[in-house]
Amino acid sequence: MSCQNKILLIYTGGTIGMEKKPGSDILVPFDFANIQDRIPELKLIEKEIDSVSFEQPLDSSNIRPKHWQQIAQIIFDKYEDYAGFVILHGSDTMAYTASALSFMLENLSKPVILTGSQLPIGDLRTDAKENIITSIEIAGAYENGKPIVPEVAIYFEFKLLRGNRTTKFSTDDFNAFHSPNYNPLATSGVYLKYYKHRILPPSSGIFDIHKTMVDKVFTLKIHPALRQEHLEYFLDMPDLKALILETYGAGNALTEDWFLTALKKAIDTKNMKIINISQCIKGSISPYKYETGKKLMELGAINGKDLTLEAALTKTMYLLSKNLSYPAFKKAFERPIRGEMTE
Repeated sequence: MSCQNKILLIYTGGTIGMEKKPGSDILVPFDFANIQDRIPELKLIEKEIDSVSFEQPLDSSNIRPKHWQQIAQIIFDKYEDYAGFVILHGSDTMAYTASALSFMLENLSKPVILTGSQLPIGDLRTDAKENIITSIEIAGAYENGKPIVPEVAIYFEFKLLRGNRTTKFSTDDFNAFHSPNYNPLATSGVYLKYYKHRILPPSSGIFDIHKTMVDKVFTLKIHPALRQEHLEYFLDMPDLKALILETYGAGNALTEDWFLTALKKAIDTKNMKIINISQCIKGSISPYKYETGKKLMELGAINGKDLTLEAALTKTMYLLSKNLSYPAFKKAFERPIRGEMTE
């Protein structure tokens, strides 16, 4: 069978892959080798569906950078054999994994769709079946021999969202994910509608994976009770290479001398990357709009624009691995690499 007719499911763990053990209320991992028996509608897609599972399925709270590398390696090893890939993943850290993979999968020209569910696949009211069915359909959607969605995306509750533009929004709604600063790539209703002008084009380069993600980065949310000793504690962490500041509104922070002096010292003496993103879910920072934002940028902070926290973190980890100087890192960070920010 041609690779254009084959889809690979990669099960990492999470609610979507659980079902109740017969005779009890205990949840156990579902055997995805038998997925077409559980979801017979998949036979209508006319695709051969193979599956591979983590040896030990993980609650997504336990997903670490090494697991991103594991997923990327599976895709690399199977890349020529399949038209697209569907990653079944717990919802809590799905946006982190999607963002990380968007940077790690270099010269991607095939669909990589992450999905999950709020209820287990064996539950009466589960959202898992629709999410799986439509994710597989999207992963296998080709037009004139080319994939319609050749990028890393998240499909959840009738919407396909760019992976590195997405954040988990709700713990108890089926509509659990939002893409606050970028509209959906596709919507699913009576028809599956693609918004092709929003979708990244396939790469013409040779597909490869970037294996190194430097995790020497920390995030700090600015708040009214932040004290000098708090900031200095974080900046003095051994081997810390980057600090992501979640600032107020349009990129505003304190203008007290101790705050600005500590950040300036970290930049000048440690080459520490100080990145400014907003605590607000929607919108972009406008750091020169107010004096409180301007001061921070004047000391050399990096403009995170409209990045989600998940994208800011993983983009930082990706760029740190390149050992760039502060000016080169700043220049690279402030430009979109995989459609993760508005230029």
